Amino acid sequence: MDKLEEIIHNSNSELQKVFAELDRIEYENTEKVLEAFRENKISEMHLNGTTGYGYGDAGREAIENIYAKVFKGEDAIVRSQFISGTQTISTVLFGILRPGDTVLSINGKPYDTLDEVIGIVDNPSSLKAWGVKYEHVELINGKFDIPSIVERVSKNDIKLIICQRSRGYLYRDAFTIEELEKVFSEIRRVNKTAYIMTDNCYGEFTDTREPLEVGADVIVGSLIKNPGAGIAKTGGYIVGKKELIELISDRYSAPGLGKEGGASFNHNREILQGFFMAPHTVNQALKTAVFSAYCLEKLGFEASPKYNQKRSDIVQMIKFNDPDKLVKYCQGIQSYSPVDSHVKPMPWDMPGYTDQVVMASGAFVAGSSIEISCDGPIRPPYVAYQQGGLTYQSGKIAVINAIKSIM
Repeated sequence: MDKLEEIIHNSNSELQKVFAELDRIEYENTEKVLEAFRENKISEMHLNGTTGYGYGDAGREAIENIYAKVFKGEDAIVRSQFISGTQTISTVLFGILRPGDTVLSINGKPYDTLDEVIGIVDNPSSLKAWGVKYEHVELINGKFDIPSIVERVSKNDIKLIICQRSRGYLYRDAFTIEELEKVFSEIRRVNKTAYIMTDNCYGEFTDTREPLEVGADVIVGSLIKNPGAGIAKTGGYIVGKKELIELISDRYSAPGLGKEGGASFNHNREILQGFFMAPHTVNQALKTAVFSAYCLEKLGFEASPKYNQKRSDIVQMIKFNDPDKLVKYCQGIQSYSPVDSHVKPMPWDMPGYTDQVVMASGAFVAGSSIEISCDGPIRPPYVAYQQGGLTYQSGKIAVINAIKSIM
């Protein structure tokens, strides 16, 4: 038995305790989702969609009630018309902020694709171009700099505080619900008026509580990540305080139209089914991440989170310190994906990113991060960001063969 085979064999027993905790989280979240479906009396009629203006869409309304119920918000807007998490976040920012307002990021600079939305990179349609001011507080060793955050927000001149739960392309841990609870509590101690928005992408159902339960006012995410379970074909969600959802809905559609219209076409069934399956699918993705971390740590690579560390998103980072290994690992994931396994991903100039990116994503839904995928910017220290796995067994197979491709 060679070293990799021995590691794989030992994983069956050594990961049981970690997997048992993930199963407990799945059970609690499934119970919440099922209760929301029961409360809203979901039936065949809710699975059908509408066309045209989409007024009186019972399925769409039920979906938004379910999201609000499960994520503990007052209201929600869940639409297939959101093409990405970035657009959904942009809609929130432009919905809440006005010329002269200040937005503060408390986790350093946000994810790369928001650079032009905010105006960090010049764009004539950015928040900066509309007179919105932007600031951020840098992290210290990947953690919130709470004293600096408290000092800044205590001036009470900030309209919106934004926080990114997942890591983006930074080599840091995702923020746990407990960490979010602590920093939000400290903010509220000195500032009662600023709204708090959390980018919840990659984090849904990785714990038994969500950011709205610990002090956020609005949360945002993509349906082709955790809550869509690989079933929803496109879309995004926003859940939070009713007053904010009303403002954001006017930005989503038009002032005065709000969220009353918007045809759902044939998406209601897949959005509902995806959300129902999401706690289980997230569990499978987390198990895939844990397995990959376990194997790669045993082989001497640096993995974050470590295999037995508490997780708050589905992303697994592997530091290769070698561009060739980064590219080959991504190619190995692609070659054992169910779709486009014959394709060989290469680094390219991806829109919205400043560095070339290599991206493996052999998915049934293009770009779906809850399905097995792996990507990374071609810049030191050459880190692979692996996400997803619709089933643990298929994810495990892909990871084993990706590891073989770099050995």
